[in-house]
Amino acid sequence: MSSPHIYASEQQVAEAAAKAILSKLDEALSRQPTASLAISGGKSPRLMFDIMAKSGFNWSKVHLFWVDERAVPPTDPQSNYKMAQESLIGPAQIAAANVHRVQAELDPPEAARLYVEDLNTFFGGFPHFDVVHQGMGPDAHTASLFPGQPLIEDRAGIAAAVYVEKMKQFRITLLPGVLLAAKLTVMYVTGADKADAVHAVFHEPYDPKKYPSQLMVHDGSSVSWFFDQAAAARID
Repeated sequence: MSSPHIYASEQQVAEAAAKAILSKLDEALSRQPTASLAISGGKSPRLMFDIMAKSGFNWSKVHLFWVDERAVPPTDPQSNYKMAQESLIGPAQIAAANVHRVQAELDPPEAARLYVEDLNTFFGGFPHFDVVHQGMGPDAHTASLFPGQPLIEDRAGIAAAVYVEKMKQFRITLLPGVLLAAKLTVMYVTGADKADAVHAVFHEPYDPKKYPSQLMVHDGSSVSWFFDQAAAARID
């Protein structure tokens, strides 16, 4: 893991994280015909996606996947796909053939099965993404790996449907083995409401069932963390 990158504002975090992602994709495309990027949802990355869309980057050979998705139709305001469509896919004119959305309007186990099938087809086996973008919640969850979930220990699986009790909602999520196999993981964390979780992830004894994002500190060898000062306030 690299040293945390801490910036004064969310704008600066978004610019730095976008630069890191695009640089890694560019590097990948210099030695292979296509590149792969898995993105997360929520409110935080919209600014970063806007910057990426306006960067002038050539997206024609980049294939886009999702770290996780809520079990809702693609037109639902909660859909991670919808947010990415509005802020990145549409503005950057990413070809539909390169967009591998989770079919989250289906029954969750079936949506997960089809997503695994798509991933296996694209990668020809276990996925090794060029770049994975993840966030972190105030409870230290990442992807849809929430505290207490047995799947936090799964290194062999690719993706699964999970029921998130606190949200009363099914989600489809990539599993730890896939997240940890990425060539670069960009952890994008902003906001004062994350400060306690950031402190716990970096300073509490290793217990990823309690603090799932600790996976990306202790087990992730190619992880770059991007914080604003509010989120990083309790990093010693």
